[in-house]
Amino acid sequence: MEKIFEGVFRPDWRTLATRNAVPGKRVYDERLLKSGEGELRTWDPFRSKLAAAIRKGLKNFPFAEGSKILYLGASTGTTVSHLSDIIGEKGELFAVEIAPQCMKSLLALCDIRKNIIPIHADARQPGQYKDVGEVDSLYQDVAQPDQADILVMNAEMFLKKGGIAMIAIKSQSIDVTKKPKEVFEGVLAILEKKFDVLEKYGLEPFDKDHLFVVLRYK
Repeated sequence: MEKIFEGVFRPDWRTLATRNAVPGKRVYDERLLKSGEGELRTWDPFRSKLAAAIRKGLKNFPFAEGSKILYLGASTGTTVSHLSDIIGEKGELFAVEIAPQCMKSLLALCDIRKNIIPIHADARQPGQYKDVGEVDSLYQDVAQPDQADILVMNAEMFLKKGGIAMIAIKSQSIDVTKKPKEVFEGVLAILEKKFDVLEKYGLEPFDKDHLFVVLRYK
């Protein structure tokens, strides 16, 4: 059993897993494994861009027990649930989602995982959840044309200086008339005004036309 990051394990060469914070409970039909680390939940890189980035060689991983995270675009909570495993009871994950249908699934997840705080809001309007306060890290998976501006806006309000931000850039949500590489360059030009770029990964074969970027807030 290889430990990749705090709370993240590799039971075999192609499988990722986190220690299940709620033993016996699945979130999205993932496999449950018994090990010396306790019960593990397999982490599917085809359903989680963060898991895909780890499979692609991610080096910077700011999440640990006790971390305070702001997550923009929480959806139904797949990746959120694995971060919940990692940060433990002392951690806090503020999960922002605007879609009502996704919010229903997220609320059900929060019923059994108390370190997730659901926020039904528009990530373009961080003033709606200003009570979150300063966070250690910021994760964004929002498929919107202005996703770079959304990240900058939220970092300015919440991310501590030197904190790590992660963004999954979806070129097709920004401009379908341009080549993905051209779109990515435009987004990075905006982000580099506020962040240092630490890592970049194309997410194929797990996700097409996505660039996963790791940033440090200046």
